[in-house]
Amino acid sequence: MRLSALFLALALPATANPSADIVVLSEVHDNPDAHRGQAAALRELRPTAVVFEMLTAEEATRADADRSRIAAAWEASGWRDFPIYAPIFEALGAARIVGAAAPREAVRSVYSDGPAALFGAEAARYGLDEALPDEQQQVRMQMQFEAHCEAMPLEMMAGMVATQRYRDAVFARAALAALETYGPPVAIIAGNGHARTDWGVPAMIARAAPEVTTHAIGFVEDDTGMPFDEIRIVPPAERDDPCQSPTFN
Repeated sequence: MRLSALFLALALPATANPSADIVVLSEVHDNPDAHRGQAAALRELRPTAVVFEMLTAEEATRADADRSRIAAAWEASGWRDFPIYAPIFEALGAARIVGAAAPREAVRSVYSDGPAALFGAEAARYGLDEALPDEQQQVRMQMQFEAHCEAMPLEMMAGMVATQRYRDAVFARAALAALETYGPPVAIIAGNGHARTDWGVPAMIARAAPEVTTHAIGFVEDDTGMPFDEIRIVPPAERDDPCQSPTFN
């Protein structure tokens, strides 16, 4: 048995909790074993639709209409490493492909106008019209500061926190729309930070539609205490230190 298969065999429960209306399958983006784990969960879950962080609605519509165009849609999105994501698409079955990525030029306006203005009429439903509690704001800014290798001033991280809130709300809205259109269960493919249950997509859904049940599965390389409904440990990916790259030096 490969090491990755051994990790998954030890960590995976028997099912992907198909009783939940929306199941969030999180990932470490550059970890192939995380994506293999997500694919296995999709085969267990057999969702009606899968919402992708990586694709816009337009890109997903093209890919959904013609599955032979999935790789081309992925390339158009600007997201890298399609081969390590391919197992997810191979596991879709009849599930519809739904995109929830906001165009980059739109997201940039969050910095100047705030998340509520960009999100639109339902901003209050997702809490985007309210400031975060100060303690949470500071924690999230510090996390963004460290994630960006402390290469920019800490005060600049407020815009990144606002962008994260906006994107979480967009993913939640897309998942709820898919649930209404296709029925349960709906799956979401997104990064670990979006899947956390305290302030990520599950929390947004709980606020916007408290009658909808969610289950967040974190595919992680180790248990750091990030809150999920369950975690599935995968082997760490081999990677260089991103903070030593020319981008941060």
